Formats: sequence, structure tokens, C-alpha cells
Amino acid sequence: MIQIEDKRLVYHYDAEEVWIEPWGPDAVRVRATKECRMPEEDWALCKKGEDTCEITRTKQGAQVTNGRIRAEITDSGKITIYHADGRVLLEEYCRNRKDILDRKCSAIEVEAREFKPILGGDHHLTMRFESLDPQEKIYGMGQYQQPYLDLKGLDLELAHRNSQASVPFAISSLGYGFLWNNPGVGRAVFGKNIMSFEAYSTKALDYWVVAGDTPAQIEEAYAAVTGTVPMMPEYGLGFWQCKLRYQTQEELLEVARQYKRRNLPIDLIVIDFFHWPKQGEWKFDPVYWPDPDAMVRELKEMGIELMVSIWPTVDKTGENYMEMLEKGYLIRTERGFRVGLDFQGATIHYDATNPKARDFLWNKVKQNYYDKGIRVFWLDEAEPEYSAYDFDNYRYYKGTNLQIGNTYPVDYARTFYEGMEKEGQQNIVNLLRCAWAGSQKYGALVWSGDIASSFESMRNQLAAGLNMGLAGIPWWTTDIGGFHGGNPEDPAFRELFARWFEWGTFCPVMRLHGDREPRQPQQGTTGGASCCSGAANEVWSYGDEVYEICRKYMEFREQMRPYTRRIMQEAHEKGTPVIRTLFYMYPEDKRCWEIEDEYFYGPDLLVAPILQAGQRARSVYLPAGTGWIEEATGQCYEGGQSIEAQAPLDVIPVFRRKS
Repeated sequence: MIQIEDKRLVYHYDAEEVWIEPWGPDAVRVRATKECRMPEEDWALCKKGEDTCEITRTKQGAQVTNGRIRAEITDSGKITIYHADGRVLLEEYCRNRKDILDRKCSAIEVEAREFKPILGGDHHLTMRFESLDPQEKIYGMGQYQQPYLDLKGLDLELAHRNSQASVPFAISSLGYGFLWNNPGVGRAVFGKNIMSFEAYSTKALDYWVVAGDTPAQIEEAYAAVTGTVPMMPEYGLGFWQCKLRYQTQEELLEVARQYKRRNLPIDLIVIDFFHWPKQGEWKFDPVYWPDPDAMVRELKEMGIELMVSIWPTVDKTGENYMEMLEKGYLIRTERGFRVGLDFQGATIHYDATNPKARDFLWNKVKQNYYDKGIRVFWLDEAEPEYSAYDFDNYRYYKGTNLQIGNTYPVDYARTFYEGMEKEGQQNIVNLLRCAWAGSQKYGALVWSGDIASSFESMRNQLAAGLNMGLAGIPWWTTDIGGFHGGNPEDPAFRELFARWFEWGTFCPVMRLHGDREPRQPQQGTTGGASCCSGAANEVWSYGDEVYEICRKYMEFREQMRPYTRRIMQEAHEKGTPVIRTLFYMYPEDKRCWEIEDEYFYGPDLLVAPILQAGQRARSVYLPAGTGWIEEATGQCYEGGQSIEAQAPLDVIPVFRRKS
């Protein structure tokens, strides 16, 4: 049965109800459930926007037309989505005999929208689409530790892990964008025969589709309905210094002073984890950080902002545990012992989806950090795979809304965004290890987690950063040099570090971090000092040759400040990625859809990182339609050709578009 309601097409058969409605220009939202009523949550879709909707009956069913997009449902319940020019963008994969005249009628009985009941009353949901074109390319979906920019043929887990961030928005070369608007843990498969999305526990199907003639049109339409990042503050445009971990107040200040003595441009320095007495005591340990006010004051006099790491975990022996337990501010296990993370103490996470718990944490942070002049927060999820989900048993921790596992990172960032917004701060940065669709509007700067220090790992981060931008998260960064391992005295690691530092110059945020070898001894036995640190990780820690390379590119980043500010403004206003694939800028150039190891930093700088040890030259494709100037030599080239660019250790191939 099909009904036409006010700007909504409603299909009902047996226990299933399906809604198709316009949701912003050139877009439709599709929902389905077998509950008694459609769930009310909009999840990532925060704005509906204007539309030009027309709903009409057809010979076989009914359709919704909205600008460039048309969604049709037949009387037997099959959905097909078209571009206004008549091209099929998405077609449900169903093989049944509900319509024996359907050219794909089949006796194998596979449903496009499959709801399998599970214990507890929810469903295991699978949504299947035809793979219409074997040459289709798919991008986005967030951050995965693999080297492929094009996701066609890949099998992706929809869940958060350390260094994995599922942001389920995809852009297709066929001219559509697709948001899997379901934050349940699940799976996405971009197969050659079937494209499928799964949620292992959910009450409803929910997805959003937009049609566009260019990737930029699609990206901007997505940003219009899910939100854009704030404007990046000035301190986000330059160089950030970090390591695992500065153990004392004097150690951190001496590093900052050294940067100033060397006249190196630096915007921000980071105090990483375990600067507190116990987890869940959101304050400085007075033994090792005796005068935070004086520390912040001296840093500000040097023009350096301070970032502090804040974990969501609360130690059972900590000063805030009992109060948070009594007030229901902690997540609860469905069964078993109530511990979310056992690291330097038995801990449980605060429930970021509970507004009162968010207020409680913000008030602690405000008192002990914000009121002291600290404005930048590193929201380390402390191994996010345990934040809301038990992967061994596919069981969720319980909280206000933690049955939906992937919303936790969004609400974690929201804690600090809402708090700082109340204080009148507009340009907000929250450094996080994970994100989901919509996190960007809460100032989420996502870094790629605890990754290996290797060229293979560096290659993975390039794909991760570009796909994060296409998934709607324009603020992204990576640990320069990788996180795990790397000895500053090792010549092989010095080469990797130099190449990563050069590439980091052209990332949205240029941030040095890592846990270097050999590990350093503890500074004490109490509080956070029981957690030791890694070796030195400042730019002068890698020998004179690497130091001069670092100085060169730190100064280059500083010279780019007006340009970086301009592309951050684009991200804020339109959702434009800061780092962009070649096809994003030149979609009409077919060769640009094939290139996976070059990209644009903003609209004018083409960057070709060196991703192999010992490499001193590489092929670079220059898009057609304009001329290009090589930064290192000043040589001019016509577009539409590949050239051999020289890349001695102190040079990353960069080309400027001729105006």
C-alpha cells in the first residue's frame, strides 16, 4: 500500500513501513522499520533545508522528485533512485517473486531490506544495492588503515577502533553521495556484485542520498544538512609540538623556551595523558605540575597555546567516582564486571550521551583548565573500541543512548563544544581519535591514532586523510613520524621522519607526536608519573640535517598562514575538504580519478609526498586545463602530462597552479 502524505511517500506492507521524503536540495531520505512507529532520531541530519519536492503516482507505484534526484518505489516495495537526467544512481538488490514481471525476478528470495530479529527486540539489518557499474569508484567512509583511496571492492567494519574512524558517507563517481545514517556497529561492503550496509542491532533503516554533477556539489550538499566545522582559530594554522609524554612542568617549559631561543615558529604545545593524579580527576597533579597558572602565563607570553589531554575514563578509586556513580553519569555493562578499561587502574567511562554527565565533566574541566587560560583540548577516547561496545559478545555498554555504539565520539566532542560555547568561545578545536557523521560541527579535529612508524603506515595515512575529508571531516591530522617506535638516532627512521615532516606541512594541522625509543624512566612513583614516556621528539632530536629540513618546512608553513586561513574559511562556510583529491578539483580530467598518491592542499597547491625509503624522484601527474609551477625549481609545466620530479631528502614535490 502506498500513501502520499505532506511531502512524504509512505509504503506499507506486512510489518514494514517505508518513508521517502526530500531532505535538502537534490536529496532524499529513506527510512524503514518494523517497529509500531518510525523512530524519531535524525542522527547526523541536523538540518533539512529547502527543497523543490513533487510527489506523484506512476504506473508501477509512486515517486518523489526533488531537483536533480528522483526516488521511485514500486507497488511491490522496490526502490530505485535516479539522477534527473534519467541515469540510475542506486537500485535495490532484491531477488524474489513479489513481482513476477520484474526482469530480476528470482526464486532465491533475497530481500533488499532485510530485518532479522535478534534478542532484545531489535533487528540485524542488511541493506543491499545493485553494483550497477564495474568501473564505479567510491570514496569517503572515514578513516581505515589501508592504502586504497578508491573503496570499491573493499569490506569495511562500521565501528571505532584506535586509528579507525567510521564516518559512513560515501561519494560515488556515478554522481551521488550516500550517508548510512545509522550509528549502529556494522559493516559496509562495496562488492563488484552487491553493495551492502549492515547494522548489527537497530530499530530502523535510515539513509540519505544526494545527486550532484561534481564532487564539490555533493560534498557541499552533505555539509549543508550535517553541519560544517567552526572557523579554525589562528593557533591551528601553524606548527604543534607534542610527544608521549612531557612528565613535568619544567620539562615542558624548557622545550617551549628552546623553540623560542631557536626562533622557530610554533603555535601550540601539548601535555599528553597522565598529567593527573588518577583517571577521572580532571586536574594537574600538583607534585609534577606545581603551578599551572604560571606555566600557562609564561607560554602565552611566548605566544604559545597549551593543549591538555582529557580522558573519559574514571578510576574506581578516584575522587569523582562515587558521585558520578550515584548520579548515573557512568556507562553500565549489560552483564559482567563493571570495568570499561583496565589500564593504570580499573576504570569506567562517563556517559557522554547524558547531558547531565556532559555538564558535570565540563564544570570540572572549566575549573581546573579553562579558567586557567587553557582553550584547546585533546579528547583522547582511551581506546575507543571499548567506549560503547563489547566486540567479543556484540553487546553494548548501557547508558542514556549507548545502545547505538558509534554516537559516543560525537557526544564526547559535544561535551567540550557545548561547554566552551557557553563561555562565549566560538572557534573551538577538539582533538579526537574518532568521529562519526556530524562530528565536524562540534570542532572535531581527528587524528589517525596510534599508528606504526613506517613508510607503509605513512602511505595508509594519506588515503585515510583524503577519505576523511570526503566523508565530511575537513580537520584531520596525523602523528608526524608515526606513533609507535622510531629511534631518533636511527638513520632509517630519520629519513622517514624527514619525509613525514615534509608531508605534515601540507596536512590540515601540522602536528609532531610519537612514542619514541628508547623509552624513558619514570619521573616518580605516584599519580600519573607511574606511566613512563618515550624518547625526545623535538625537531632538534634527529640530527643537524633533519633539523634544517624541519626548520625549512616550519617556515614554509608559517609563510602559508594567509593561504591556510583562506582554505579553513572554505571548510567553515561550505564544508570543503582542506586536503582534496585530484578529481575533487578536476572532475572532468579522467586521469585525476586514477591518481591516489597526490592531492591538493587547498585549491592551488598540488602535493606529491615521497612514500618510499630511498626514493629521490617520482612521477607526478599535473591536471589538464592549467599550467603548473614547481615550487623547488620555479620551472613551469603545461597540465595534462606526467613529469619526473626530483626529490632530494629536503624536497617534497609541490606544484603551484598558475593563476
